[in-house]
This record gives sequence, structure tokens and C-alpha cells, in this order.
Amino acid sequence: MVEQPEVGTSRAAADPDVAEVLAAAVAALGGQERAGQVTMAESVARALETGRHLLVQAGTGTGKSLGYLVPALLHGDRVVVATATLALQHQLVERDLPALTAAVGDRLGAGDSSFAVLKGRSNYACLHRVREGVPDDQGALIDAADVVEGSLGAEVLALREWVEDEAREGGTGERDHAPRHTDRVWRQVSVSHRECLGASRCPFGQECFAELARERAQRARVIVTNHSLLAIDAIEGIPMIPAYDAVVVDEAHELVSRVTQAATDELSVGEVERTSRRAARYVEGSQADDLGDAAEALLDALVEAPVGRLDAVPQVLGDALALVRDAARALISALPKEPAIGSGEPADPGAAQAKGWAQELFATAERMAAGSDRDVLWVSERDRVRGGHMLHVAPLDVALPMRQGLLAEKTAVFTSATLRLGGDFDAVAGSLGLWAKERVTAETPVPETRDEDDLTQSWEGLDVGSPFDYRRQSILYVARHLPQPGRDGLTQRHLDEIAELVDAADGRTLGLFSSRRAAEAAAEHVREVLPHLTTLAQGDAQLPELARQFVGDPHTNLFGTLSLWQGLDVPGDTCQLVLIDRVPFPRPDDPLMSARQRAVDQRGGNGFMSVAATHAALLLAQGAGRLIRTTTDRGVVACLDPRLVTARYGGFLRASLPPMWQTEDPAVVRQALQRLSGG
Repeated sequence: MVEQPEVGTSRAAADPDVAEVLAAAVAALGGQERAGQVTMAESVARALETGRHLLVQAGTGTGKSLGYLVPALLHGDRVVVATATLALQHQLVERDLPALTAAVGDRLGAGDSSFAVLKGRSNYACLHRVREGVPDDQGALIDAADVVEGSLGAEVLALREWVEDEAREGGTGERDHAPRHTDRVWRQVSVSHRECLGASRCPFGQECFAELARERAQRARVIVTNHSLLAIDAIEGIPMIPAYDAVVVDEAHELVSRVTQAATDELSVGEVERTSRRAARYVEGSQADDLGDAAEALLDALVEAPVGRLDAVPQVLGDALALVRDAARALISALPKEPAIGSGEPADPGAAQAKGWAQELFATAERMAAGSDRDVLWVSERDRVRGGHMLHVAPLDVALPMRQGLLAEKTAVFTSATLRLGGDFDAVAGSLGLWAKERVTAETPVPETRDEDDLTQSWEGLDVGSPFDYRRQSILYVARHLPQPGRDGLTQRHLDEIAELVDAADGRTLGLFSSRRAAEAAAEHVREVLPHLTTLAQGDAQLPELARQFVGDPHTNLFGTLSLWQGLDVPGDTCQLVLIDRVPFPRPDDPLMSARQRAVDQRGGNGFMSVAATHAALLLAQGAGRLIRTTTDRGVVACLDPRLVTARYGGFLRASLPPMWQTEDPAVVRQALQRLSGG
């Protein structure tokens, strides 16, 4: 028998004043306590106490971050908080947690109110790379400023100066705090975990930003991290986070996508060739040349391979992958061994990094060559360096790995404004590894003991509602009279409808489109028909600049694609119309989504509803959520896709949206928008 944690031993149980501490924190932040926030905090505290998993849907404006941070700090053991976006990380670390620890500090023991942020190694500047140089294409170390010329070289120099300032002043060296730069420039001052020499072998190990961040996390009560690092630590089994008792996953609707991304590997001919060249100077035999030959075989195989999903690895491609795998393994053995820790011998950074690249190649090629039915393999045309293709491999399903790697070991609280799809938690819970038959209620007693063979993961679902009155504040308009969207993009009737709605709103429109082509076509038409309004399209400038312009002038429209569907926060009369051109189903030729849909069908389920409709429902709910951000906001969500009301799955999609007042009458909607705009 395995003993369950004794109820009443955690700090949350010993200190019953969760609501009192929450009230103090809300007051410290100058906010207003809400009933849903109190209910959430008490439920999270109970979940941490009992070890029972919890899904909490908390609408925008509920104050959910404090709803889980208070019980996390009051819990007796370390809690990890994982977010999907940097914006929320910044909010937690720079605003919510400082105010909260100030409010609860006298209720906790020394150090119990501490918190830290922890990210992947490549998010921190590397002092060794800045001070000793970066490898060129052959692996030799050269000065970082010489890697690029012109303005890029100036950016590199500016970043190097910033890094040294951070080291002198005790800064964190985090990328998010760095001067403006591109991904290419950041790579000149950072390393991946495979390229890192290790603190014990690096001459700058005592100053290492990443190591110092980990030390701060070791001392913290609450660790704030991201979904990807959580996935690597809990699911892939690579220790990245200090030992913890429980995890709170905020923005949980994004978790499956982020876990999938973290577990996706890519392989290109160019990558194999670069690894061969960089390792050549460190081996005496032919191992580097053999890897170069394997790259040629891979190129020939990819020329013959069809673009798209590969249900089985073609023989020629399988042979080429085996060549890459075996050549990479031989190269790893031939590269110089790293000096023993404490030997006093300096590590060769070039050789260490070459070995890291070779190890990554080996792992990826081995995984792809295995052709596991748990993976999806596909070919894309992204590698243009030699006119070749690129290989990708991703997990077919992440629910089981999450169940085994995370849920079996930790207590998990998942929260988001979007967890109930079709009016129920089951779809999202299943994607996270929690089965519908395991759902319990708050009244279900927690067993005092549990058999070792009992693999049940009991969970509760809780919707704490929203402070917004959606039926009074918002309208859902479905343009039933328009034709069903086709593959050719927006029709003239769709463009005319868009212009009429934007005109009625006098700007103030956020357009969410299924493709860049559709967004640009709509923007071009609105600019032509309504030249007195400012219409911005994604790509006209960087997203932060576009958002600033959109917020700054109510007579402005902003049209874009996926990055606008989530995370854009524009309260007030800046945004009174959210346009959605079509139900955002995944592309039929999407290799991973189509494979997942087929797998559900083969198990006797409904792949379309489980995968495509669930994907669309999440995005629709997130997109519609851009409209009402405060209790005083008013506006319209207009969907130009009649399938939202005519298709059999329409009810499921609509039940996933906030409970807005609904209409299909364009005249009613235009009049409402005109009243809102004062027209």
C-alpha cells in the first residue's frame, strides 16, 4: 500500500486564512476582490492539500493569478507556476508576487515567501560565448563582433556591452531584459543546453547567469517558469527545475501545443553538414567526413520523399537516417573526452560544442529512423539552403506522457479563461491526460490510502464564472446569409460585409483571420472603401508597434492572424468589434493534426470532434475573448462563417464561447455598432 499525504499536514490546512491573505494581497494591488477569485483560491488550496488534480476555468477579470498564488505561497512545499507567455511571466514576477509577498510576509517563516523565475539556458546570455567568442562554420572560435557586419555587428556589440553591464551590476542576463535584437543576434551571445560547457568546466561558471538563476530557484518557495521547461523536466525526464511538490499551469489551454513543440525535432541536410564541418578540426580519423557523406545520402533521399506526412518511413530515407545516426554516434566517440571535473584541465569549448551538436543529431536521427507509431514524421520545404527539404518528428499524442510524467508524480492545477469546451471540461481534461471517468466532485472523499496498482488520477472541474455580464455587454453576430468559406479565400460578399461592419463601428475593429492572405485582402478593401479610417495589417510593423497604434486611435482597425487571436489585451472603446472570417479549423493537410484525427477514428472515436472541432473551439473562445476585457466594455463579435449556426458541430462551438446575446440580423448589428460609436 502507498500512503497518501496526510490531510492537514500542509501549510494551507494549518493556516485557514486563505481568504484573509487573498484580501490583503488584493488591497496591496489596489484591486477589488471577487467571489470567483475567493472560490478559486480556496479550491486550489484544497487541491494542494489533498493531492487531487484541479481544472479551474476563470474568466477574464476574475483575478486568477492571485487566486492560485496565495494558496501556492501558503502551501507547505515548493510549487512551480508555469505560463505560456512572457507577458504573464512578467506580470507574476514584477507585479503580483512582490505585492503578495509583502502582504503575506508576516504570516510565513523566513524564506517561505520567496519566489524566482527560471527559464531554459538559451534565454540567458552566456559569458563564455561573449568573452571567448563563438564558433565559425568550421568550429573555430572567433570574436562575436566579427560574425556579422554592418548594423547586425553593431547589435552584437551592443548586446555584449549589455551582458557585461549585467555581470557587473548583478543582473539576471535574461533575454527579455536585453536591448532590442533579432534571434540571429541573440545566438551570438547565448548557448543551448547541449553547447554549454557546464559550470564546473567553464572559466566563468561562478558568474553564469543560468546557474545563478537555478540557485535562486533552489531557495524559492514559488518558481515561475514556462510550459516548455516544465515539459522537458517532467515529461522528457531531463532535470531542469529543482524538486517541487505541485504545479500550477496557467494559460493551460496552450499546454498541449507547447508540450508538443518541446517534443518536436527537426533535421535538415544543412544541419548535418554544419556539424560535420565544425567537428572536423577535432578528430583525426574520417568520422567527420563520414557524417558529410551521410548528409549527401540524406539529401538524395529527401529529393525522392514526398512533401507531407509519411505514414511509413520510405526505405531510402530510412537508410539515409540510419547513416546519419551511425555517423553521428561514431563522431561522438571520436571527439575528445571532456576533462574530469576537478582535474584542473581546461575544457575545449569548440570540441564540447561540436559534441553537443553531434549528440543532438544522433538523438534526432535515431528517433526518426525508429519509425515509432507514437510519432508523426513529415517532410516540409522549409530548408531552402540547398533547395532541399526538412524532416520533422512530433509526438502523436501528449496526453499519456503528461499523465505518466507529470500527473503521476505531482499535484497539478490547470487554469485558463478557456477550459470548458462545448460546455464541459472533458475535452481539455482528456488532452491533458485526465480521463472523464476519473472526474470527481469536491464532496467526493479523498481515500486515506491507495494501492500501488491504482493508477487513477482523480480530478475536479470548477468554473468560477466571470465578473462580466456577457449578455448585456456583448453580441454574437453570425452572418448566416453569407456563403460558406471556400479554399479561394474571401469572396466579394465577405469583403463588402466586413466594410459595412467596420463603417458602422467607425473603426475600433480587431480582425482575426485564418490566413495572412485573407487579412491582407480585407485590409486592402477596407482602405479603399473607407479611406478616412486607419487600417493596419499584420506585417506592416512589429506587433507591439501595431498594438500601440491600435490602442492610441479608436478610428483604427487591426487585421491579422494567429498571434492576434490570443494574448492581445485592448480594453476600452479601442476595440468594439471583433471580426472572425471563418471557423479556425486546422488545415486538412496539417501533418500532425490530421494524424491525430485519424488515430482517434481508428480507436473508435470521433476524430473530427476530438481534434479539429476542439482546436477550433479553443481558438474561437480565445478570439472572442479579445472583446470584453473590463466590466464597462461593450461590443460585437462577428463571425462571417455561417457554419457556426448551420453545421451540426455549431452547437459545440457556440457552447465554448462566452454567453453573449446572439443574432443573425445584420441590420440589428450595424445599428448596435453605430450606437456604440456615437454615430
